[in-house]
Amino acid sequence: MDGLAIERQREDCRKIAADRRWQVVQEYVDQSRSATDKTKKRPAYDQMVEDFDAGRFDAIVCYDLDRLTRQPRQLEDWIDAAEDRSLLLVTANGEADLTTDSGRLFARVKAAVARSEVERKSARQSRAQVQRAEQGRAPKGVRPLGYATDGSVIEHEAAAVRELYRLFAIRDGPSIAALAAALSGVHRDDAPRSVPHLPRHSRTLVQERNLRRAQEGETLAPVPDDGPWTSSTVLGILRNPRYAGYSVYTDKKDRRDKNKRRSWYAQILRDPDGQPVRAQWTPIVDDFTWLSVQERLDDQTRVTNRTGSTARKHLGSGLYLCGICDQPITAHSRGYRCRQGGHVTRTREHIDQWVLTVIRNRLAERDVADSLVSRDEPRLTAIHAEIAGHRGRVKRAQNDYDEQIIEGHDLKRIRDRELEMIELLETERRMLSTSTELGGVLDAPDPVAAFDDADLAIKRRVIDFLCTVRLLPHPRGRRGFDPESVVIAPRE
Repeated sequence: MDGLAIERQREDCRKIAADRRWQVVQEYVDQSRSATDKTKKRPAYDQMVEDFDAGRFDAIVCYDLDRLTRQPRQLEDWIDAAEDRSLLLVTANGEADLTTDSGRLFARVKAAVARSEVERKSARQSRAQVQRAEQGRAPKGVRPLGYATDGSVIEHEAAAVRELYRLFAIRDGPSIAALAAALSGVHRDDAPRSVPHLPRHSRTLVQERNLRRAQEGETLAPVPDDGPWTSSTVLGILRNPRYAGYSVYTDKKDRRDKNKRRSWYAQILRDPDGQPVRAQWTPIVDDFTWLSVQERLDDQTRVTNRTGSTARKHLGSGLYLCGICDQPITAHSRGYRCRQGGHVTRTREHIDQWVLTVIRNRLAERDVADSLVSRDEPRLTAIHAEIAGHRGRVKRAQNDYDEQIIEGHDLKRIRDRELEMIELLETERRMLSTSTELGGVLDAPDPVAAFDDADLAIKRRVIDFLCTVRLLPHPRGRRGFDPESVVIAPRE
């Protein structure tokens, strides 16, 4: 990456051209790009092929044949060019001569040997990686946010990862774009303040590598400027099974898989019994939180748009009910309005202030934490697996119906039965996960302070958990806000 090897190769090739009194019309450099992997883009190589087809040159000087290509089919193209268009190919070691049959034989043998060496090396490395994964050891390569290369936890980064997972595990929590903005320190209405601001991970990695280079006396690489985190990077964090303590391994087939959902799940290594292999490193998030995040990401009904905002913007929108028709109200300009028959149109500011005051008073009472059900982690994980099983039965029944294996009434019977079980399990899961979905407000040492510090999504969930808010029409002829026009009923 420091370019020194490229410079040495350039000097040797330039000397060959000078000795032969050849005019160099172009240099093609693909620095740190493999000539072995056919899936890798080599922009300079591709440009060289185009330029030769256009007749810009009639000779190639390269440091070694395997610097030009390690793909036998690409070599055959150059051999054809030498035979049909008199292309001259010279290497710094003087071993390539495509104008003779012996030279072509040597080139083919050398390309095949180079290819074979790469394949053997790749097989050894892949087997070593599989062995590391089977033992639950941290994979080699670029470290993920929150972990060092040896698998130990970097706590200040891990705190950010935990908060990202905690917030996104909430069904109507912040969007991925909002989480990326929070990590970047961008002030947005929907960006949760509880997410710590971190420099971009790519910048941190280069700084860490430069520290090692400086200690070894090597040339430092340019450090990229800090910038905003992207939604795709945050998505990668939320998808990574390593954060839940799953041992992972990805082969080439999975890396080429366009189905991102499958590829992330396929990374989890499994034992002969089909159970996930647990890693030796410390998980940053628990199994249930990771699975809840995957479920929300996999939800086909999750809305995405250009702004990335899928969260509510106002405290009572879709939460408060109309006191006449009992249907949810919507935000309108500076107020709330009944979405059905327009029974209620109210100013938003005073209503929200009154609701927040009532909620704070309730949170200040000593028994508020008693309304929480104790969280049972093993049961939550089991519930998630059971729900997935019931949904799988529905899909299989649908496939059987499409294949005309079962009748329509059989499909309806199976679907109704499985959906009923899913609803029961969802109810149990909501009860057990209430503490997490409420952001730890009710069981905090100071629930009022925790509520005030929470983002909008958590505040809405706390309100919905504690009470039902119904808006009545404002009394005619009465000026000012009337608290009695807002009916706040505690939930049992």
